[in-house]
Amino acid sequence: MLFQPFYLSCLSHGSYLIGARGQAAVIDPQRDVDQYLAAAEAAGLTITAIIETHLHADFVSGHQELSARTGAPIYVGRRTETGFAAERLTDGDEVTVGTLVLHVLETPGHTPEGISLLVTDKAQPEMIPKLFTGDTLFIGDVGRPDLAGGKGFTPQDMAGMLYDSLHDKILTLPDAVEVYPAHGAGSSCGRAISDERVSTIGLQRQTNYALQPMSREAFIALMTENLAAAPAYFAHNAALNRQGAPALAELPTLPPVAAAAFAGQQAGGITVLDGRDADVYADAHLAGSLNIGLDGRFASWVGTLIPFGTPLLLVVAATADAAVAQQRLARVGYDRVVGYAVANAAEWQAAGLDVRTVPSLTPAEATDRINADWQLLDVRQPAEFAAGHVQGAIHHPVDRLAQGGIPIRAERPTVVICGSGYRSSAAIGLLEQQGFRDLANVAGGMAAWQAAALPIAMPAVAV
Repeated sequence: MLFQPFYLSCLSHGSYLIGARGQAAVIDPQRDVDQYLAAAEAAGLTITAIIETHLHADFVSGHQELSARTGAPIYVGRRTETGFAAERLTDGDEVTVGTLVLHVLETPGHTPEGISLLVTDKAQPEMIPKLFTGDTLFIGDVGRPDLAGGKGFTPQDMAGMLYDSLHDKILTLPDAVEVYPAHGAGSSCGRAISDERVSTIGLQRQTNYALQPMSREAFIALMTENLAAAPAYFAHNAALNRQGAPALAELPTLPPVAAAAFAGQQAGGITVLDGRDADVYADAHLAGSLNIGLDGRFASWVGTLIPFGTPLLLVVAATADAAVAQQRLARVGYDRVVGYAVANAAEWQAAGLDVRTVPSLTPAEATDRINADWQLLDVRQPAEFAAGHVQGAIHHPVDRLAQGGIPIRAERPTVVICGSGYRSSAAIGLLEQQGFRDLANVAGGMAAWQAAALPIAMPAVAV
């Protein structure tokens, strides 16, 4: 049996290639599918099945392109609504791939159409079965019941389905069964997902908080309380996956854009997205450009902070980064990229553009500014803020900044802080778009603040 996992760290997404005796299946493919084709060819296998455990909301799937390039059918749960041809799977169905048998379990709860796949091998009956759980069961967590895939049902309805799927299907399996989910730590599809990428039913039964003995009513309450807002792009990705995304090869090659054209582009409603590191952005950037560094969770933060469908103009550190950024944006359906420019402050200034510099402060320097009557804005999530914050900090999460209503005054100088300096750098651009000029960023964020042993107030009351 061939078993090859593919893990995309920037989206915390796990997909899988499995095969035997000349045939292979891909489970929950990401949009760029060349890697599956190359791996199958290297193993001497032909992809004969493409299976979606559900229609994902946090990334764009490559099922349509992969099917077009292999001729393999796309399999989905029977409740799945699609705009493309697909084979429907119901509880108890089996999909044969060489000597492998993929036993279908209907496991709704994260989405109504969710399925899990229990894989055995007729040629190796002694093999420990592998369970591909999609977003029903994670390592250390279970799927959220409130995301875009649950359209038409309340979170409570979905949580009840999830309880039944876990207790009537998954937890009836032997403890030795291996668990392979579609997401890992950092995904918004769960709340406390582990860094581990594989586990067993028995270990999850013992350690997963959501699988501990409790009533169905208690489980529903637990699953639906204190849920963070879902990123706005999720609904759009779910809809795109329902129709099938265009092939990546159809995306145009990005043209370079001259500095003189930037002002007109911004005035025309195009967002300038700066993918450089936060410290480089701080040294010189275009006013109002949004910094989301390529080295972080670039695609998911773009989807969180920039309205879906917004045309984008990239600023990058080097030409090669433009293609990388375009690919990562495409993974979450942001295909409207009009061009790119390699950052050049001298050219920007010569073209009359507003170039800004934002000091990157050490925690000690930030303390001096705060003591000199600078206001401190903490842009982390409520749970992070409640766990400890700088005394006197004003709390407003970064994903709410673009909505306005910021509880600080634009005319006052402002220090911005987050967990590491990544989100606060993005917040700088959002604040500049709303008229803030005198800004500074805490390099290293609260992690650096704690490392410097500076005072932390807790518990907190969020604004």
